[in-house]
Amino acid sequence: MALWERRLFYYLRRLADDEQEAWDILQQTWLKVIKGIPSIREPKLFKAWLYSIARRTAADRIRELITENNHRREEPGLEELADQNNGPEDFENASLVHYGLGKLPLEQREILTLFFLEEFSLSEIAGILRLPEGTVKSRLHRARAALRTVLEREGGAR
Repeated sequence: MALWERRLFYYLRRLADDEQEAWDILQQTWLKVIKGIPSIREPKLFKAWLYSIARRTAADRIRELITENNHRREEPGLEELADQNNGPEDFENASLVHYGLGKLPLEQREILTLFFLEEFSLSEIAGILRLPEGTVKSRLHRARAALRTVLEREGGAR
């Protein structure tokens, strides 16, 4: 847990509305992981398996919150994310990048986090998101462009 907790929390924090919610989702994720460890057949796939569980746990929690609050979120929920090369070295100011990520829709934050910050391959991301690899590529392309736009706009204003 100590090896993965910080990175997994960062990923979940990009999905959750606030820090406490991300911690709650992380705790629920670890409970599911502990119960599911005996089912792992290929240890090299652990990372993708772990993030898949975290993503499903976050999606479940977001749906619960929507139901509890009885209103729609401005952003689509994780389960509603249907179809919609520059690396992180191109974005020199890390704090500005993190700020920019916060300005993007959930779908774009998630894919950029998985690809650049968690360093998953396109095929691994496709497995985590349960999408075709081509869809992952197109979403990643659009998310990069959106982040660049935010950084250009915000970079000049800060």
